[in-house]
Amino acid sequence: MPISLPDLHSSHTADPDAPVVMRFPAVGDLVLLTVLLESLWRRYGKPVHLLASGVWTPLLLQADPAVSELRLVYSRRAPFWLMPSRWAARRWLRAHRGPIYLCDPDAHAERIVQEAGLPEDHLVRAWKHWPGNEAHWADWWLDVAQLDAAAVPGPAHKPPVAPRPRLHVPPEWHAQTQTWLEQHGLATHRLVLLQPGHKKTHKRGRIGTARHDKHWPAERWGAVIRALLAELPDAAALVCGSSRESGLVQEIVDAAGTPPARTRIVNVAAMQPTLQRVVGLTACAHSMISVDTGPAHIAGAMDCPLVVLYGEAGWQRWRPRPPSDNVQVLGPRAMTFGAEVMSLSVDAVLQAWRALRPRSIAAPSGMITTA
Repeated sequence: MPISLPDLHSSHTADPDAPVVMRFPAVGDLVLLTVLLESLWRRYGKPVHLLASGVWTPLLLQADPAVSELRLVYSRRAPFWLMPSRWAARRWLRAHRGPIYLCDPDAHAERIVQEAGLPEDHLVRAWKHWPGNEAHWADWWLDVAQLDAAAVPGPAHKPPVAPRPRLHVPPEWHAQTQTWLEQHGLATHRLVLLQPGHKKTHKRGRIGTARHDKHWPAERWGAVIRALLAELPDAAALVCGSSRESGLVQEIVDAAGTPPARTRIVNVAAMQPTLQRVVGLTACAHSMISVDTGPAHIAGAMDCPLVVLYGEAGWQRWRPRPPSDNVQVLGPRAMTFGAEVMSLSVDAVLQAWRALRPRSIAAPSGMITTA
């Protein structure tokens, strides 16, 4: 059943006893959160309600059976009196009688709790149970799903949910992606995706990569592209990113080589990119090489063979968990201050890419559930 987006000024909820999750995620965080959403759905026997943020949230969850209602808050930092979405969130939260899982530890999320006057015995404060940086997010979300609010404890049974994120994708996304590939002469190529940017690549309209721990220079991306195209003569390299990253992506395309190989290198960021296309491409791509960022988690959920480059955050908490576990990670295991993707060599990235197992299935034409 598709999720519903309540009217901005409505406090109505179809099921006031359903569990509520409060989480304000980036794209990768949202993909990881699907483990918690599914586990609560299975445990309580009813889809959950979600208070969140980000235009990507209703997009990626629109076909998810684990979520029945979604309320968006458009700013947690602006003054309350300026934000109608916060007024609506306050009324909506007050209308609930079930447990409320608070999954953000910051002051902005706490402010929303206080604005709504939520009783403490209806809250599950997930971060009071944080086991430390050694825990993977997916494993921790399964543990959080077993926690109870004091006044409204949930069922005792533990549902058999795998600690692997998954996405439920509308079939039309795959059809739209196939049409796009045909329009650009890419439908007969094996596709290798490259994701050099991340959510902090741009800040206030300026490219902000050179000093970031996830930065890898265009010359190295270009060398990787030349090598993989030499090894896969029927492949095309699609360098992905947001529209604002099209200049950065073009630098990589320019560094990758000259014709005729240049005709097989595509600046996707300059072609009106959409999140739906990212999902569709990762569903059918040969492989993907990415820095640690949201599209890498999408690729993992879509079971795309995947290489991920990590900086300071390390991969222990963040490693994607594809259904086939076909992923190679480079960089430190644990959070390591001062670690940089810049320390990774072209050869190391290529060796990791070559270690991926070939994808065994073609892109599906209907609903994907990578559970």
